[in-house]
Amino acid sequence: MPIQNSPYTAFATLLSSSGHPVSPAELHGFLLGRSCAGAGFDAGSWLIDAAELLESEPQDNVRQALIGLQEMVKGELTGDDITVVLLLPGDDAPLTERAAALGQWCQGFLAGFGLTAGDTALSAEAMEVLQDLAAIAQVQDALEESDDGESDYMEVMEYLRVAPLLLFTELNKPAAPAAKPSLH
Repeated sequence: MPIQNSPYTAFATLLSSSGHPVSPAELHGFLLGRSCAGAGFDAGSWLIDAAELLESEPQDNVRQALIGLQEMVKGELTGDDITVVLLLPGDDAPLTERAAALGQWCQGFLAGFGLTAGDTALSAEAMEVLQDLAAIAQVQDALEESDDGESDYMEVMEYLRVAPLLLFTELNKPAAPAAKPSLH
């Protein structure tokens, strides 16, 4: 029995009823990507970037949902947990639908990350994560309704719950404290 009130479904309904042609997965990926690349958590700049992705200025109810989504992401990235909750269809949705949303999430993440990071130098490990995300965005049609397909999907999900944290940690390091003069 499908869960009618899942966060993904509720967000999808809100976006489509407001005329925004973007999936919750892509929007969430975009937000996480820009946050991991160092955009910070200023609601104003997030709403400006989101309006561009949404292709129009969001109405108040969508603005409030976007701010709430940003607060959730801020808590996940700056908290003590080591996982991120992805805004994707529930396990009761067909695998093809979940895989398509996973691809949209990765595309959104890469777009948000690229928009914010620009020419920032990245470690080899960070570059590998971004390459993995680009590859995951392309394989969405390869997952089939089967136990193996379900297993592959779950593996990718687990990876995507921790990969953003690596990027966030690398690009949001606190500035090194100035060296204290030594007293002789």
